[in-house]
Amino acid sequence: MSAETPAAAGQFTRRRLQFRAWRGARPFWAGLFVALGGLPIAYFPYANLQIGHLTLAMSTTAGAGSLIIGVLLVVLGVSLWFQKHVRVFAGVAAILLALVSIPVSNLGGFLIGFLLALVGGAMAVSWVPGEPPQAEPPLEGKGTGDAPESVVPEAPGTPAPDATVPQPRDGAGEPNDLSGTSPANGANGRHSAG
Repeated sequence: MSAETPAAAGQFTRRRLQFRAWRGARPFWAGLFVALGGLPIAYFPYANLQIGHLTLAMSTTAGAGSLIIGVLLVVLGVSLWFQKHVRVFAGVAAILLALVSIPVSNLGGFLIGFLLALVGGAMAVSWVPGEPPQAEPPLEGKGTGDAPESVVPEAPGTPAPDATVPQPRDGAGEPNDLSGTSPANGANGRHSAG
């Protein structure tokens, strides 16, 4: 494939839209914040800061504990992406691990990892899957489109009622819906107990 060969038309757009749909169906940003919060928590206790010829070691006595906390946060962040049903557990666990990282891991990765994991955990707990969009009912006093209220066209593809089959009707000529509520008979759905 040469440099002049164009990519397949629309392939980038299609992949971007697929990723967007995948990202929208799970707590993506919460997982990203939790995973990014684990990196400074795990890294800083093992890092050495070079200032000229001076080496400053930031390691603590609980270096293994901070490594475990950091790795757990990264695993929780990735699990939020691929196992969205564990979002509440992963969010609460991320919040607790972020709080534990304050005394264990250099103030939670110098507050960077602590804040990222805390915000990501809160986002994971509060995330709820979306519902599919529903059609809006017509406004009060209006039909659909320019039609008046009494003339509402049927949706395309719905069969017309068969005139040869008798429809059950009550005394006022209204269809009988078996609920007992009808403006013609004065019933509002409440039944007497006596």
